[in-house]
Amino acid sequence: MRGAGIDLADLREYQTHDDVRHIDWNVTARLSTPHVRVFTEDRELTAWFLLDLSPSVDFGPPGHSKRDQLTGFVGVLARLFTRRGNRVGAVLHAGAGRDRTLPARSSRAHVLQLLHLLMGNNAARQRPAEKTAQGTTQLHHLLESAQGLLRRRSTVFLVSDFMSDPGWERPLAQLAQRHDVVAVRLLDPLELALPDIGLVWMRDPETGERLHVDTRSSGFRKRYARLAAEREEQLRANLARAGVDTLELATDDDLLDSMMRFLALRGLRSAQPARLANSRH
Repeated sequence: MRGAGIDLADLREYQTHDDVRHIDWNVTARLSTPHVRVFTEDRELTAWFLLDLSPSVDFGPPGHSKRDQLTGFVGVLARLFTRRGNRVGAVLHAGAGRDRTLPARSSRAHVLQLLHLLMGNNAARQRPAEKTAQGTTQLHHLLESAQGLLRRRSTVFLVSDFMSDPGWERPLAQLAQRHDVVAVRLLDPLELALPDIGLVWMRDPETGERLHVDTRSSGFRKRYARLAAEREEQLRANLARAGVDTLELATDDDLLDSMMRFLALRGLRSAQPARLANSRH
């Protein structure tokens, strides 16, 4: 694998996307054409999971909530990484000032410890005493702490439902400038459209605010769907501007099918630069 590293692999002509810091000035002066150094990529990969464990992630049917999808996703990928000797770490974000960091390691016991923390956190959320309001999620705190924590280039999975106060867009874009960042967005179909189920109480899990609504009203359901669609459009635009890949995991999706589709798309995209380079020759 060629990329960032310490062992020189090759020299080639400069291209528009290349880092100017890799220009070999001696060769450039000798050949009168800018050339860059290409290094052998470090084969050991470090993956970090930035995990939003705020109360809104508890939403969804029992056994298939957004938190269950999060736990399944982390368990599958963490095991895949560590089986090949790569390291995984995690930052568990349950609110401002309540982050927990699990250092990057490569053992099976380390993966089990991470899953134990996630499932223990989930069990604690099910207790009635834990259902009190905790304030809105501030995702930018998680991203800003990650910038200071991640020293070497890593693959970063930000797993969240992105129901957060604004301000996370800029630190996410800054993180993506140094690392390969994937935004894993958790959602439930009821967050996009409401069925006609009569009079119901709705409760914001993060602020505790309660509202009595009549879902029999077609006008209310249409307004709800319109506002949800506007939020979807804005969220996807913000993620695209940040320059990150996005995987959407819905509570009614098959986890492995969603992951396979996403990995196939990333494989196609990563092959495109090589195809373009070959076409020039």
